[in-house]
Amino acid sequence: MNSLEGLALAHAALGAPFPLVTVSATLAGFDRNLIRTAQSLGAPPWTVLRRVVLPLVAPGVVAGALFAFVTSFDELVVALFLTGPGQRTLPRQMFDGIRENISPVILAVATILVALAVMLLVVAELLRRRSLRLRGIEP
Repeated sequence: MNSLEGLALAHAALGAPFPLVTVSATLAGFDRNLIRTAQSLGAPPWTVLRRVVLPLVAPGVVAGALFAFVTSFDELVVALFLTGPGQRTLPRQMFDGIRENISPVILAVATILVALAVMLLVVAELLRRRSLRLRGIEP
C-alpha cells in the first residue's frame, strides 16, 4: 500500500466502533426534555448545543476518543503492512528500535505511557470519590 491515506483509513475503520458505541450509549440516556426546556426559555440552537447537549455527552465522546486512540496506538501490524520505509509511526518506530537495538527513547516513551495511565487512574478515582461525596455516600 505504502500510503498515508490507507493507514489513516485503516486506523479510522479499526477505531470507529468505540466512539460510536460510547456516544450511542451516552445519547440513549440523554433526556430530550432538556433540549425542549432550553428552547422554551429562548435559547438559540447553537446555545442549546454548546451549553446543554455538549456538556452532557462530553464524557461519552472523550471515552470513545480514548478507546479509539489506544486501539489505534496498539495496531502495530496495520502500520507494518500499510506503511513504507519512509513513513514512521510511533508504534513502528518503537518496534524497529526494540528489534534493532535498545534505545533510551523507547524506554522514555514507555515510561511516559505508564505514567500517563497511572495518572488517568488516579484522576478517575478522585472523580469517583468526589461524585460519591457529593451524593452523600461515604467511600
